[in-house]
Amino acid sequence: MTLTLYVHPFSSYCWKVLIPLYADGTPFNYRNIEHDGVGAELHRLWPIGKFPLLVDDGQVVPETSCIIEHLQACHPGPNVWIPDGEKGRRVRFLDRFFDLHIGGNFQPSVDYAMSKDGEGKAAARGLERLRIAYDWLEANLPDAEWAAGEQFTMADCAAAPTLFYADWVEPIGAARPKLAAYRARLLAHPAVARAVDEARPYRHYFPLGAPDRD
Repeated sequence: MTLTLYVHPFSSYCWKVLIPLYADGTPFNYRNIEHDGVGAELHRLWPIGKFPLLVDDGQVVPETSCIIEHLQACHPGPNVWIPDGEKGRRVRFLDRFFDLHIGGNFQPSVDYAMSKDGEGKAAARGLERLRIAYDWLEANLPDAEWAAGEQFTMADCAAAPTLFYADWVEPIGAARPKLAAYRARLLAHPAVARAVDEARPYRHYFPLGAPDRD
């Protein structure tokens, strides 16, 4: 078995895939796209050029949720990332919720801080929608340790990086104690903490200024 993962340590989507790899103890080759020649290598394998990208004995697997599903099917470890049945459907829904409604809504503020193009209307709309998503989570997170229950799943792999960075852009705040406590539990998970620590040297990349916390 030869697994190779093309990543950037500061990328939220890369964390989403690194977390299950670390949690399962799955061996893989870590290819940091900042290193000489790695970005060109990534583009040769996947002309779209987005990361993370998994290569499994020559098979190219793009897109984070697809990568996690591939790992569970082809390289299973001690964790079940996508359960069967109704619970699995809930995990898939929450996976999309965190990617689209948390990650997708804080990203316009980051993009605007990087470019200052236009009047920042997309960033303002994103923040408004992000607050709505926060409120939905506050009302709908279960009375359990993780997003879909007592089991740490793909939903939590998506939640950890998106909530990490979203809270830097728009703080969750004391008015959402359940969501804030969930974020804290995520950051205490050993696999998440490892991804956070590996990204520390790159915090100066955050265009809004990384807060002195986390």
